[in-house]
Amino acid sequence: MDEKDLKEHEDNIRLVQAPKLNNKYNYIQGKQITDHGTGTRVYDINNSRLPSVTTILGATKNQQFLKDWKAKVGETEAERIKNLSSKRGTAMHKFLESYILGVGYDDLTGIGQAAKPMAEKIIDVGFTPIKEYYGSEVMLHYPGLYAGSTDLVCMHNDLETIVDFKQANRPKREEWIEDYYLQISAYAMAHDHVYGSKIRQGVIMVCTPDLYYQEFKFQDADLRRWKHKFLKRLDMYHELQFDEKEAIKAKIRPEDFEVDRKDKV
Repeated sequence: MDEKDLKEHEDNIRLVQAPKLNNKYNYIQGKQITDHGTGTRVYDINNSRLPSVTTILGATKNQQFLKDWKAKVGETEAERIKNLSSKRGTAMHKFLESYILGVGYDDLTGIGQAAKPMAEKIIDVGFTPIKEYYGSEVMLHYPGLYAGSTDLVCMHNDLETIVDFKQANRPKREEWIEDYYLQISAYAMAHDHVYGSKIRQGVIMVCTPDLYYQEFKFQDADLRRWKHKFLKRLDMYHELQFDEKEAIKAKIRPEDFEVDRKDKV
């Protein structure tokens, strides 16, 4: 085995040597489907169709920044960048999921080989504080309201944590990634409500193609603040979906939610 083959062999071994999953939570299964009426992503869980968290955030997001960017680079280039980023992100997630599950995996396509070192960077740097892995690509839902899939539920620095993996074309600023915080906060509320957990932390792990790694963490009071912000967006989503009468009936109030399970601290 020459030096190159040995390096590839070591890399492949590294991508399957994760700690075993701790089946602390018996996660409910569901399926992701496309609503042909709206073209949006929905989840079918226990025969109930729920809008995805990403659909809710997409429908209530200020689109001006995206419009300005498309106008600057052009529609064709914007679509090319979007598709490339999506494919690279999907490949990176597959490597990370395979590592967490402890199964061998490789992707010999150009996209796959670009994504592999990004996944390795996240594993080498971001996974160090993780002591237990509870679930990868976990489908979560808040009954009657929303659903989604989180990348990882784990024990990170001795705190039960929701983790989200992101690929980025360039380093991120915190003010650019508000929806990442909202996404994790929604999943934390759903996890606590359905499984009686106490998720105390969210971690966003970001890597660029040139292997620049960033990590954004938020806990406790900050997590509660982002939960309340998500509830406002959820309220806005309902107002967009229903007529005025139905919107009043569906009004979302923070006090109706288990925003924080202080009794389990």
